[in-house]
Amino acid sequence: MKKSITAITLALSLVLSGAMPADAAKFKNCTAVNKVHKGGVSKSVDTVNSGGKTKNQPTVDAKLYKTLKAMDRDKDGIACEK
Repeated sequence: MKKSITAITLALSLVLSGAMPADAAKFKNCTAVNKVHKGGVSKSVDTVNSGGKTKNQPTVDAKLYKTLKAMDRDKDGIACEK
């Protein structure tokens, strides 16, 4: 009983704290991002790539983009586009 209460408390604290997405924590560079998100990560559907043609469509995820913003070299709203 005590273990289940501890597990429930831990789960609730993670949900309420707004923990960072698991994806963002494991990406150290664009190579790691592109293994999971082939076209990179875009902050919105309306974002247009300013760097030319790309092979793949980016994944749209504003929260993940915010954590990867430093990897957006050309500052067009798409991190690690390929």
